[in-house]
Amino acid sequence: MRSRLARLTFWQWVFLAVMLGGLYAAYVRVLGGLGGATHLSDAFPWGLWIGFDVLCGVGLAAGGFTLAAIVHIFNIERYKPILRPAILTAFLGYLLVILALLFDLGRPYRIWHPLVMWNPHSVMFEVAWCVMLYTAVLALEFAPVVCERLGWRLALGWLRVVAIPLVIAGVILSTLHQSSLGSLYLIVPHKLYPLWYSPFLPVFFFLSAIFVGFAMTIFESWHSSRAFGKQLELPLLASMGRVLAVLLAFYLVLRFLDLGRRGVLRLLLEPRTETYLFLLETALLAVPMLLLFRLRVRSQPGGLYLCAVLVIFGFVAHRLNVSVTGMEAGSGTSYVPKWTEVMVTLAIIALGFAVFRFAAKHLPLFAEEPPAARTALPAPAVGD
Repeated sequence: MRSRLARLTFWQWVFLAVMLGGLYAAYVRVLGGLGGATHLSDAFPWGLWIGFDVLCGVGLAAGGFTLAAIVHIFNIERYKPILRPAILTAFLGYLLVILALLFDLGRPYRIWHPLVMWNPHSVMFEVAWCVMLYTAVLALEFAPVVCERLGWRLALGWLRVVAIPLVIAGVILSTLHQSSLGSLYLIVPHKLYPLWYSPFLPVFFFLSAIFVGFAMTIFESWHSSRAFGKQLELPLLASMGRVLAVLLAFYLVLRFLDLGRRGVLRLLLEPRTETYLFLLETALLAVPMLLLFRLRVRSQPGGLYLCAVLVIFGFVAHRLNVSVTGMEAGSGTSYVPKWTEVMVTLAIIALGFAVFRFAAKHLPLFAEEPPAARTALPAPAVGD
């Protein structure tokens, strides 16, 4: 035992510490309930576990349906080498969202109730069903990887037959619930701060899920290439970076047009916390947008990775601003997550990284790319 502990790396020690802290926080949550494990209240019932674990978690898993649609529906085969890792990331993301909900629900043993207690007029009911169905779709989309590893040829053949219908179902379900997460906040027009409340909030949630799906694919590909010695699909990721820049530009223009139409741009001149956090969120998306329009940045793995990280932080900032910052003033309270909330969230993230690493080591996750995909990028033009 001592020899095994001595061989642990720094990051393995960090993982062990985070998981132990998360297990103790889970124990506190079960023993003391939401009141004993969180700083939530009747005035502010949704905190970190909803804002980050659910709203951000579902969005960060959007790379699966985005790439699946690109490869299977639009038939852009050159992105196929990075499809399987994206599907795995999405599958794990949704599983971890469901795990996080078990902590946030007051009575987690009733999580199955939407299956039999239907309320079609509720946005949360629609989100619950879409998340359940899309998780099942992701499991079937990822199943061929497991079948290849186990040599189940018959099952693999059947899964290939239904691949296209599964992808179409996944895109439809993702479109529904990614936008519906924004619809949850349409019922609180007088509580959500005007910089974030908008009748177009479902559209913004859907668009942000699409662009962060591209950023997550770049992020995951960069880390996988370093961790498992795989060649980075730089030409594919560079073209993805260009699409990401266009999506970010479209999203930001739409956001500011909406602010102008609603007459709330003047709020950006008020010196208050909401203003500063809105500007931070915008900067985290505008800076990588400008950088990714330059070929010199897109042709460098480090530049692509940095831009992807900034986009992910900008996406997380937006979702937390909607769910936490924008709701604090309207609720008349100040919310700061308790240490148990933070530890549970960190443990869930660490668990996702560990499971991905295990799957990448034992499953045929990285398809062999065609030789053409390994060609170098063209040299950037002078002055680009």
